[in-house]
Amino acid sequence: MAVSRYDQRKNYEEAEVNAIGTEFLRADLFPTETANRVRQLLRQYVDQRIDFYRGNKVASPSVDPKTVQDELWSTVIGAGAAQPNPVLALAISGMNDVFNTQADTRAAWLNRIPTAAWALMALIAIFSNLLLGYRDRSSGSLALLVLPVIASIAFFLIADIDSPYLGVISVVPHNLTSTSEAMKP
Repeated sequence: MAVSRYDQRKNYEEAEVNAIGTEFLRADLFPTETANRVRQLLRQYVDQRIDFYRGNKVASPSVDPKTVQDELWSTVIGAGAAQPNPVLALAISGMNDVFNTQADTRAAWLNRIPTAAWALMALIAIFSNLLLGYRDRSSGSLALLVLPVIASIAFFLIADIDSPYLGVISVVPHNLTSTSEAMKP
């Protein structure tokens, strides 16, 4: 479960990059002033998404992520309302895709291994150790340490992979970082 969710988080990071990159290019469909504003806001938005992946909930307290989203949306909607046509509708739809991929990513990051599964794994580990100890109680062999160590390592790896913000194994926003660099003027 943890590995599939880790892969899902990596795939959603890639989907976010594709949506953001596409919308950055579609900004050309807006009037010049609006296009420049959309690109500027998308740059801020990408920086916020990179901070999200790195675990910085609010890297810059002066800029609220919701404010940037609201401003992006009002900018594209304002341009679409001023000149309604199918081309601008495509650009507005692209902005909707940007926000949808962000929502998918957030949902994937909140999707963790259920507590019941953790409890079941712990019970299996405890009973396995008890059975091994009961079987080898008189021999005093080193084998009694192997199963607890292996179980501990397995629990550590599962917990590390399942924790999006903490730990050694996490999704690094390589795609978002390279997109941020490509978006700089």
